[in-house]
Amino acid sequence: MKIYHIPAPTPPCANTFLLIGANGKAAAIDPGANAAEYLRLLEEHGARLTHILLTHGHYDHVGAAAALREKTGAQVWLNPQDTAGDRLFPFTAPDHAYTNGETILVDSDLSFRVIATPGHSEGSVCLLCKDLLFTGDTLFAGDIGRTDLAGGDMGAMRQSLAKLCAAVTGDVRVLPGHEDFSTMEYEKQHNPYLQG
Repeated sequence: MKIYHIPAPTPPCANTFLLIGANGKAAAIDPGANAAEYLRLLEEHGARLTHILLTHGHYDHVGAAAALREKTGAQVWLNPQDTAGDRLFPFTAPDHAYTNGETILVDSDLSFRVIATPGHSEGSVCLLCKDLLFTGDTLFAGDIGRTDLAGGDMGAMRQSLAKLCAAVTGDVRVLPGHEDFSTMEYEKQHNPYLQG
């Protein structure tokens, strides 16, 4: 498996990712950058995009999803709670919704376990891939996503963070939707929102 970090070039500068499996099947996570960036990497590696996995539906995480689906035929995963069709939640037509605890198989060495984490938005999820945890805007390095936007709920966020701490153990790298990367162990010990 190969992983590429593709930061979106314009504020709020979301972290986006492309993962390519051993047999050339690929998944894009929160593709908010220009579609051409993902297509260039796919062509460079002779890979085929089959999955577009959106941790939530905010505009800065879904910007290239429609174009990538049109160019590649990849299927889009997004929970229906995050498909309002407004400026905040512009993407309205996912191919699949997530089920908490399900495993999404992309390639022989590339799969994701879904952890439903409402709080930043109603449809937020985190995606665990081996020792990588893609947290979208649920968990940041030293912080959490805001809960004051439409669909946000601090009570739900607290429950989601507790669930995440219980579900994710061991040496797992946290790859959030914005800013710096971290590890789950570090966040459990130092992030004030994960204490108690």
